[in-house]
Amino acid sequence: MAVSDPLFLDKTNPELWNSIGKFSAQVAKSYRAAGISDRTAELINLRVSQINGCAYCLDLHTRKALATGETMQRIVLLSTWDECGGHFDEFECAALAIAEATTDLPCPEERIAAVASARLLLPDEQVAAIQWIAVAMNAFNRISILSRHPVKEKELSQGASK
Repeated sequence: MAVSDPLFLDKTNPELWNSIGKFSAQVAKSYRAAGISDRTAELINLRVSQINGCAYCLDLHTRKALATGETMQRIVLLSTWDECGGHFDEFECAALAIAEATTDLPCPEERIAAVASARLLLPDEQVAAIQWIAVAMNAFNRISILSRHPVKEKELSQGASK
């Protein structure tokens, strides 16, 4: 095997991969219990993946977002959500601000301000659930980036499956 061949972390240690899958399922259970829709969770997953530059996760979560009823226009505009007045509601904007602060880890003052702003609109249970969505997506991004998971050619109509 050549040194340049990808080392798929999920294949190298399937036990850890299964554990992160179970963690992700718990995160989904938590955000749904907090009243956060799968559609909003997929927006968060997409925004985190945009920031991290994870092609595999962008491909996968675009399909999942479309399956939840998300529109292609909003997916395309997502990287500029804070400049697209009216395309994202107040809840989604708060969620995306939290996701960005969780992913970028800006200086403490900026991070605290982003979360404090969101807490004026959202209950703590939702703020925490959104942070957990972003934490989980960051972990998956890193696994896919480090593993160099390939993006396979697919039609968007093929749905959200891998």
